[in-house]
Amino acid sequence: MASESASARHVAIIMDGNGRWAKRRHLPRALGHKRGVEAVRELVRAVPAMGIECLTLYAFSSENWKRPEDEVGDLMNLMRKFIKSDLPEFIENGVRLRIVGDWRALDSDIVAMLEDALERTANGTQTLAVALNYGSQQEIARAATQAAHEGEITPDTIAAHLDTADLPPLDLLIRTSGEVRLSNFLLWQSAYAEMIFVDTLWPDFTPAHLRDALARFAARERRYGGR
Repeated sequence: MASESASARHVAIIMDGNGRWAKRRHLPRALGHKRGVEAVRELVRAVPAMGIECLTLYAFSSENWKRPEDEVGDLMNLMRKFIKSDLPEFIENGVRLRIVGDWRALDSDIVAMLEDALERTANGTQTLAVALNYGSQQEIARAATQAAHEGEITPDTIAAHLDTADLPPLDLLIRTSGEVRLSNFLLWQSAYAEMIFVDTLWPDFTPAHLRDALARFAARERRYGGR
């Protein structure tokens, strides 16, 4: 396949660094998560002007349940508030919400809120995919099991059963906070995605940082294993 340089249709972000942002300011971790939600809001509003069709955010992993109970509770309450406060804006701006991961295992009131949000944003043309109770290894195992049940296991049949099957192929994955690992996020989808790791902590990540990452992406040649 020939090398290729183009704009990113699908961008995913591992939003890391809320806790460290708060710690550096001698603030409770909950305030770091709250500021992180504000960063999400600013980014979602700016994305349509950047030509991105789908933005996927790693909001809560299947491993995050290991965190202290009070922190998990804070994250769930922030989720509730975010859905309530931002859903009308999503609808007005044509944002289609998608949820990936085992989100139906969350608290029943959150599941009901998400089901309502998915239904009310179904006709949006700009996709915001949020990974909730998500683990990529678990996702691949589920997809392989479904493929085996239906017939032959191949890369195509597994891909067809992934949570992201209806989303554009992943072009660019960004991780904030200086950590250089994928943390069980979109492992299959990242096979040929470009990756950018930045030192900026998530609460300080702005639309300008995303535009810079997109410029770096556009300057790369994607060879897909070719020369």
